[in-house]
Amino acid sequence: MRSLSATTAIVAITVVVSLLVSVAPNTLEIQYLAGFLPARLTGGVAMPAAWTVPALLTPLSSTLIHAGFFHLGMNMLMLGYTGREAERALGGKGLITLYLIGAYAAAATQWLADPMSTAPMIGASGATSAVVGAYSLLFGRQRAKAIGPIPAPVVHIAWLAAAWIGLNLLMGFAFVQGGVDVAIWAHIGGFLVGLALARPLLLWRWRHA
Repeated sequence: MRSLSATTAIVAITVVVSLLVSVAPNTLEIQYLAGFLPARLTGGVAMPAAWTVPALLTPLSSTLIHAGFFHLGMNMLMLGYTGREAERALGGKGLITLYLIGAYAAAATQWLADPMSTAPMIGASGATSAVVGAYSLLFGRQRAKAIGPIPAPVVHIAWLAAAWIGLNLLMGFAFVQGGVDVAIWAHIGGFLVGLALARPLLLWRWRHA
């Protein structure tokens, strides 16, 4: 019997929890108590409920909560496709490691951008961005050329990072104009970690194969 892939398991768990939260009578309260609030780490906000998720675990719990079906669907489609391909290269353990580290990197970047924010960051897009970053590096066509002493692989990584940062800054500006708050720094932080960890995780997998 074929075992469940790590990507499928993450998607399934996320979908089930997100749907349960979305139909709960206290959805907004759950988003606040289980989402990532930068100000909690800074000590700028007190949480009212006894069952509040511990602050250091909220980078993980926040990935299981989404702001509606469209938010959930987009994240899971992206994770499902890039995760499946990245998992072929990195293995299940590597994919899970990348996803978890990506979640924390995304939260840390969002905290650095606005450490006193009391708006809950929810959704798997930061952790998914780490998977997208690894996928882009492992499977994208490398067309970059060396620039002086800078080798072509480094230039390729720099172009990927610049393109993702530029795309998210433009997206963030567009959404802000529409009155929607998007955690663009979480996307950027997750993607950069994906770029950084793709090859080390690939090497780690084959050394332990």
